Amino acid sequence: MSKWLRAMVITLLVASCGGGGGGSGNSPRNLDDACAIIKQRPQYIRAFRAAERKWGVPVHVQMATIYQESKFVSDARTPLRFKLGVIPMGRQSSAFGYSQALDGTWKEYLRAEGRRSARRDNIRDATDFMGWYMNGTKEQLGIPLWDARRQYLAYHEGRGGYRRGTYNSKAWLLRVSSEVGQRAVTYQQQLSRCRAAR
Repeated sequence: MSKWLRAMVITLLVASCGGGGGGSGNSPRNLDDACAIIKQRPQYIRAFRAAERKWGVPVHVQMATIYQESKFVSDARTPLRFKLGVIPMGRQSSAFGYSQALDGTWKEYLRAEGRRSARRDNIRDATDFMGWYMNGTKEQLGIPLWDARRQYLAYHEGRGGYRRGTYNSKAWLLRVSSEVGQRAVTYQQQLSRCRAAR
């Protein structure tokens, strides 16, 4: 198959498999400015504050984690896998939505919280899930809720993986978790100065 034809097939497949939602999945314009994010999407700060009140996870930690997981795209999915470079073989994982919650973990959350109608592409539900998960990580692993770097490692690897130290063999993940920690600090500083966060 020619490179041109292969590129056309991949383009058509990706276009046909993209999440719908009439553009509702688009991320805010300036993801490097926490104040700009919540000014453009005021429903976000309400969701972040609700999760912070309920679970204790600081707003800036939630925001930095969502940035890393989905770039604030409500219907974000993992990339497709291809066989022979053109035949779609499904997604890399079942992660979906703002928080990139996996199917199994999301079902566990729904059962634990009695929230059968919650959706991963709803910011309030996604932040509540994140608060629930991170609070459980604090209780089971002793990682403080303000520690965005280590919370992210446990979020990404799962608590069992974190206990086993699976992240230690993943230099890329250690780098990413440090970036999440730094972004959380940046977002915290920005939020302290912006009126939209109050």
